[in-house]
Amino acid sequence: MKTMLITGGARGIGAQLVRHFTGQGWRVLFCYQFSREAAEQLAAQTGALAWACDVRREDQVRAMVSGAHQLLGHIDALICNAGAAWSGLTEEMPTAEFERLADTNLRGAFLCVRQALPLLRDRRGGIVLISSMWGTVGASCETVYSATKAALQCMARSLAKEVGPSGVRVNCVAPGAVDTDMMAGYSAQDKQALAEDTPLGRLCTAQDVAWAADFLLSDRASFITGQTLTVDGGFTL
Repeated sequence: MKTMLITGGARGIGAQLVRHFTGQGWRVLFCYQFSREAAEQLAAQTGALAWACDVRREDQVRAMVSGAHQLLGHIDALICNAGAAWSGLTEEMPTAEFERLADTNLRGAFLCVRQALPLLRDRRGGIVLISSMWGTVGASCETVYSATKAALQCMARSLAKEVGPSGVRVNCVAPGAVDTDMMAGYSAQDKQALAEDTPLGRLCTAQDVAWAADFLLSDRASFITGQTLTVDGGFTL
C-alpha cells in the first residue's frame, strides 16, 4: 500500500488532500498544529493518522517523520501544505508576522523535505509543495506570502535537479484563490470579483488541488519533475 505524509492536514486544502488520498487507497499520516478537534474528527472519518507538529520546529518535524516511518512502514510521498498568510500594507507588517510566514511556509517545507528525503529516496517517491498563483505573479498587500510561495516553486526546481538521479520527483501545485480559512478576511463581494476575473468563472476548490497533486504523484506523471502546475482557472493568463 502506498503511504503519504501531509503537513497542515486538519483543515482547508489539507483536509481535502487527506480525504482524497485515503479515498484512493493511500495510507496517510497528516499533521496539525492547533486544530486538534478537527484533526481527530478527520482521522476518525478517513482512517488517516493525525500527528501534532509545528513544522517550524526541527525537533517536532524529526519526531513526526520518524513516527510516520514507524507507523506507516515506509513513506512514498510527501505533500507540504502547511502554510500561513497575512494581508496588509508591507510597511505596516510586523516583523513577527514576517517571521511567522517565512518560518511556516518556507522553513517548514525545508525541514520536512530534508527529514523525509532519505525515506523517499528508498522508495523512489514523490514530493509536492503547495505554492500559490501569487507565488507566480505576486499579490498586492501579500508581499511576504507571495515571496514565500515563489520560493517553494524555486525549491521544487532546484531540488528536482538534485534528487532526480535518485528517482525522487519534486513538483509544485499553485492553486488559485481557494475559499478556505485563509480567505476569511475577504468579503463576499471580493470573492465574487475574483471569480468574475477568472476565465472559468469560479474560485478554485480544495478538490481541484487534490486532483492536481494526485496527478503529479501518479505514474501518469512519472517523467514530470521540477514543474509548477497552476490550478487557477486561467486567472494568471
